[in-house]
Amino acid sequence: MSSPTGPAPGSPRIDADASGLPVRMPRTRQSGRHRKPEPLAAPEGAPALVLAVPGIPTPASRSLAEEVSSIARSELPGLDARIGYVDGGGHEFPEFPSLEAVLAQGAAEQKARAAAAGQPDPGPGAVVVPLLAGPDSALLRRIRQAIMNSASGAELTDVLGPHPLLAEALHVRLSEAGLARADRARLFTVATAADGIILATVGGEEAVQAAGITGMLLSARLAVPVLAAGLDEEGAIARTAEQLRASGSHQLALAPYLIGPELADGLLGAAAAEAGCASAEALGAYGAVGRLVVSNYAAKMGIPLPGQGLGAPVR
Repeated sequence: MSSPTGPAPGSPRIDADASGLPVRMPRTRQSGRHRKPEPLAAPEGAPALVLAVPGIPTPASRSLAEEVSSIARSELPGLDARIGYVDGGGHEFPEFPSLEAVLAQGAAEQKARAAAAGQPDPGPGAVVVPLLAGPDSALLRRIRQAIMNSASGAELTDVLGPHPLLAEALHVRLSEAGLARADRARLFTVATAADGIILATVGGEEAVQAAGITGMLLSARLAVPVLAAGLDEEGAIARTAEQLRASGSHQLALAPYLIGPELADGLLGAAAAEAGCASAEALGAYGAVGRLVVSNYAAKMGIPLPGQGLGAPVR
């Protein structure tokens, strides 16, 4: 039987140039549903993503913000991710650039690039993503004011929640503290697992209502009652604890529906002591937080993010 001649199907084609030397031709792209997706990257010249970090700037909040930005860059290679502090800048915090200053610098760079390319409209200087799990009207007003003062034309996205991924993150933080089962699929129990959870937030009634939506998702995951309450409302955590105990819950846990920088020192510990319960850590730089940051940026810019499975935010 004679052997086939020529290249195998799908292999690169090799032709000869005028000198007789072989020339490697590009591989034919695979078609159909098994075709590999094109690698995702930020469009060239896309505005920067500026993470608006609330709270008094500290080395811990900077480390957290840098980690969240790193996650965002890994989700969207080529992304220009920067950090601006709502309370940064000035003589008090010179090493923490203010949100307004970061936006003004980004706008100047964007205009310079547009001028060099002969583009009359440089477009928005940045897309600002608040590092907030839920709404905080006072903080959001300050962020909008910083955008206006910077004359950057920056656009502001929604906060990160409510979202199912934040319910997942809360579950992980509770399990890390020994206050919940790590996996619903495994039929083992944790001796210290809570049978009632207080979802703690800051930002007023709107923030409590938004936390309550994520609380319902968390309750479905853990099969225990979850109630939201404001850390910044005097006595709210203790009243919610009593409400849970009155309904039959005896072993309570406090779960901060907060990223971390917006949480004042000592506030969480004092609330947990007042309610007589243990507390999990804040969400921090959990992977889902970084993915939601880049998802909000991409949604504002109209960049599709296939394959992430983030789902739509719950409003």
